[in-house]
Amino acid sequence: MTVLYKVDNRFMNWTQLLSDKRLGMEEYSDRKHDRTDFQRDYDRLIFSSPFRRLQNKTQVFPLPGHIFVHNRLTHSLEVSCVGRSLGMNIGRELQKKYPGLEANFSDIGSIVSAACLAHDMGNPPFGHSGERAISAFFAEGGFGEKWKEQVQAEGGRWEDFLHFEGNANALRLLTHQFIGRRKGGFALTYSTLASIIKYPYSSEYAAPKGKFGYFQSEEETFHKIIEELGICPDSENPNKYARYPLVYLVEAADDICYQVMDIEDACKLHILTKDEAIGYLLNFFEGEKRERILRVMRMVDDANEQIAYLRSSIIGLLVEECSRVFMEKEESILRGIPIGPLIDHICDPARKAYAECSAMAYKKIYQSHEVVDVELAGYRIFSQLISLLTEAVMSRKSTYSKLLLHRIPDQYDTQVPTTYGKIQCVLDYISGMTDVYALDLYRKITGMSLPAV
Repeated sequence: MTVLYKVDNRFMNWTQLLSDKRLGMEEYSDRKHDRTDFQRDYDRLIFSSPFRRLQNKTQVFPLPGHIFVHNRLTHSLEVSCVGRSLGMNIGRELQKKYPGLEANFSDIGSIVSAACLAHDMGNPPFGHSGERAISAFFAEGGFGEKWKEQVQAEGGRWEDFLHFEGNANALRLLTHQFIGRRKGGFALTYSTLASIIKYPYSSEYAAPKGKFGYFQSEEETFHKIIEELGICPDSENPNKYARYPLVYLVEAADDICYQVMDIEDACKLHILTKDEAIGYLLNFFEGEKRERILRVMRMVDDANEQIAYLRSSIIGLLVEECSRVFMEKEESILRGIPIGPLIDHICDPARKAYAECSAMAYKKIYQSHEVVDVELAGYRIFSQLISLLTEAVMSRKSTYSKLLLHRIPDQYDTQVPTTYGKIQCVLDYISGMTDVYALDLYRKITGMSLPAV
């Protein structure tokens, strides 16, 4: 049995979409292992150095002192758990819907959980403010602007720097053959890679939000993924492509986690009171369900335990709702029709409560002094590091440049011939840093900190 949904004589079908072929290792795709290839993706990611470095990258709040808050590592692990639940739900439902289809629906949970691990690996230090700081450097700084004509004259895509995007950087990190590394980068399966590409188009079409899915340097890789999985063009814009269906699940897992966890962290940091946090979280429920949750909460006095119970209840509710929405819109998704985030289609009162949490978070959490201070530091640190390191790779013969280039690890090709490539080399290095490493390097190369003598 074959199920096709046609769009302008093109289609997406689950048999082709669920591919265990590995980028860069296509000739080994028939090798057998005790674990599935998607489980191996998960293990490969979780044992990698870039993933471990997420433990010292800011999620929203500054890295913890005596109070623990989420960092990129804990966030990614939690998103992966939620993504696995979503994927398992969808796998079971698709198996029921298409009992005769030769597609490994049972693998969807593994694919989504692996992609969730990787979804933030391309993000620079200092949270999303790091992305904004890099973009601002090239958009607003005279230094960044001075390289624009040279990049474009050589055929480079300046928009890649003007709208620096962690999602596109994740695809590069996972697929690029850095010096000394193997072909295909992490050599992940095509399905896992496709699941992290939230914005399946280039930076030329990033306006107005500045989001895009791949750098010019990964354009060939992107199109290999599109062709291998049979992803159809966007139904509204021929220069874009439809989202790979499982991207909706990765996005939903991320949406579920950051909204709920940010409220929990804000309460621990006393940005929100206990009553405020509980009030916002309780709004996800009504009627008998709300009364039952209140009865359980009264069994314990510890505020952290009460909020933890509320958090788990909300995650369970949102997982079920997002699973329902995906299956309701599955045929539209396979036709390449954009449907927006799954979280936008959940039922009331959950949708209303989620919107209230989002509005409150923007006003009280993301504009709090703690968060703004990280953003201010990120701008200063990134501006200085990009400026000094780019000057060094552009002018390799100066004495200072030679010293500074010794700080860049050998895996980054500082001798790449193009201006685009040189800037990208610097951004590869900086985006891979932890908060602590970036701050330490900034202090050392600006003379603010010297080794003990």
